[in-house]
Amino acid sequence: MVTDANFKRRVHDGESNAAEETHHTVSRSETAGVEIGLNAAIVAVIDDEPVVLVIRNEAEPVGGIDGLPFGPFSPVAHRTLESGLRSWVEEQTGLGLGYVEQLYTFGDRGRHAEPGDSMHVVSIGYLALTETGHARDLAHGSWRSWYQYFPWEDWRKGRPEILSAEIEPRLKEWAQQPVSRSAPARPVPREDRVRICFGLDGGAWDEEKVLDRFELLYDAGLVEEARRDGRESASGWSGPLPRFGAPMRFDHRRILATAIGRVRAKIKYRPVIFELMPDDFTLFELQKTVEAILGPHLHKQNFRRLVESAGLVEPTGEVKTQTGGRPAKLFRFRREVLLERPAPGVRVKPIRS
Repeated sequence: MVTDANFKRRVHDGESNAAEETHHTVSRSETAGVEIGLNAAIVAVIDDEPVVLVIRNEAEPVGGIDGLPFGPFSPVAHRTLESGLRSWVEEQTGLGLGYVEQLYTFGDRGRHAEPGDSMHVVSIGYLALTETGHARDLAHGSWRSWYQYFPWEDWRKGRPEILSAEIEPRLKEWAQQPVSRSAPARPVPREDRVRICFGLDGGAWDEEKVLDRFELLYDAGLVEEARRDGRESASGWSGPLPRFGAPMRFDHRRILATAIGRVRAKIKYRPVIFELMPDDFTLFELQKTVEAILGPHLHKQNFRRLVESAGLVEPTGEVKTQTGGRPAKLFRFRREVLLERPAPGVRVKPIRS
């Protein structure tokens, strides 16, 4: 974790509410420190692959795990939370952010702690989108496909094998196990959660439920973060488990899952997909970008009719010759659509196999 004594915000409360959550008494002499952390899930599409910007602590040895750009918020140095985020990202990566929106506040105890930590970190997650050209200007950090962390979300070549081969059998087994007394109470039974999140038994796969699926795998003790956090469910499996996606530092994979679900939902009712596109593009390039974000394959002709009939794009009058085939017309985002209707998104219907 990036730390700097000048950039810490600590809130002290002699009788912290955390005592109620952990069912033990905190004396008046004890204090609970809280640090406000700012995390950025910075997304781009490079060579038809959805990528996220990750960094590693310089002090980590080779073999360290990936993390999102992160830094603590300072009310002295940062005028707003967003300005603090932009400052940290630029300092750590050299990348200036364009489109940014706040995602969620993550404050679960045990999802960020390391042995010896005295601070409880409340992470405020952000989603940022950047166009490919800007993404290549990176000074520090690396771009990684987000499907490295969530391989079960990539449906571009059909249903991912990891679902039927590894995930579904273990989730069904976990769903039949007795619920531990220490497990949090859930209004929906395990069997129904598995069916709803993963589209089993005739259910439909909802590409927006990225966080729900990750949380289910976490509760079942199947992802590395659950073992690392000492979850009881993670120790209940006999024998070594396969790798269910690459783990990330602290709760960063949870934040990334939230970001993926948000952008998948938002491109359907807001034209944010064009934040990931260059000024001029072909309709095929636009389709490949939408497929990269959503996961599944899209019907080519239906997609083109949808985009053109919705008035989202307009021809530039130019063509692109380096396509590997016939020259393709170039288009650009038609900004007037923002004034014409309240929800100008790409309302696609994925093709699933």
